[in-house]
Amino acid sequence: MYNNRDRVILLLLILTLIFSLFTIFISSESTPSVSARAAALYEPETESFLYLKNENERLGMASTTKIMTAILALELLDPSESVAVDPRAVGIEGSSIYLSAGEVMSASDLVYAVLLQSANDAAAALAYKISGSIEAFADLMNEKARSFGLENTSFTNPHGLDDKNHYTTAHDLAIISANALKNNKFQEISSTYKKEVTSSNTTRILVNHNKMLKTYEGCIGVKTGYTKKCGRCLVSAAKRDELTMISVTIDAPSDWSDHEKLLNYGYSLLEARTLAYPGEFTYNLPVICGDAEKITVTNDEYIKRIFAKGESDVKTHIKLSRYVAAPITEGDIIGEVVFTRNGEKIAAVNLVAKNTVNEIKKRKGFFSNLTKENLRQQTKD
Repeated sequence: MYNNRDRVILLLLILTLIFSLFTIFISSESTPSVSARAAALYEPETESFLYLKNENERLGMASTTKIMTAILALELLDPSESVAVDPRAVGIEGSSIYLSAGEVMSASDLVYAVLLQSANDAAAALAYKISGSIEAFADLMNEKARSFGLENTSFTNPHGLDDKNHYTTAHDLAIISANALKNNKFQEISSTYKKEVTSSNTTRILVNHNKMLKTYEGCIGVKTGYTKKCGRCLVSAAKRDELTMISVTIDAPSDWSDHEKLLNYGYSLLEARTLAYPGEFTYNLPVICGDAEKITVTNDEYIKRIFAKGESDVKTHIKLSRYVAAPITEGDIIGEVVFTRNGEKIAAVNLVAKNTVNEIKKRKGFFSNLTKENLRQQTKD
């Protein structure tokens, strides 16, 4: 028989065991397990990697190559520029929109074909238009990769067909994609599910291979890829409540599931918080020696920052004089709003004059109008 003391000890041991098992379960769920040989989850605003798996292993990237092809095409060609298809771009193996030699299509529509339909012939047509040869275009791709600070990426073609010297890493592909998404036109194209394009020969309907656009809330692209050697490759990006996440998997048998897990994981960790909307901090200040008694100052900027989920204790400090002296020109910086956390400055926004006040001679009794109320330091926490 157990006495009361033994029962208490036994109960404590059981509770400890249950709590330990619960902790292990929660821990195993918090960090996702993915099928990919290599993977990365990236938050571009803070340049933070939230998940990494074999992130520096050099691997073939298949058609995710076309992210870089699209970057260069959008930077180096006018979207409305006509491109006559080079005969050398016709009949390339793999995904295609079946271009014919001499067929004319706008540069923009060719980029749609590259990103939605993953068309190898469209990628080659852009490469020949820009550089005159596949090799010269690959040099541009590598030069661009170096400009991003990448050392584990090498391109030999614009489409991603297998080549031993054509490789990247999950880490580098995330950086490439983050830079691509800075281009509004790229983001517009990669987030398009269906597009009609017209050439000198025909009209085509392009459908995006990236089904995340239909299945994941906030998805904004980016690119699928597959060859037998590389396996299934995928870059996806989502934007929710002003917070963007970029997920990369290389050689992932269950890539759609992997990306849902990774993106959900990212959004469970971080949140975007607006610190200031334009005009949120607006004040009227007394003016000395001016042709107006008051001036309005406010913030014109929108500002946000990324925080760990649930992180708080952000304080707001208004740094503003009790009064100002004329002359003041509209747009002059009069003060600032400083945001701190744990005593450290994390952001600031200027307070600027919204009207012009010209200088005049001092009026008798002017200072009698400045009460304690309108002279007080304006600060809030």
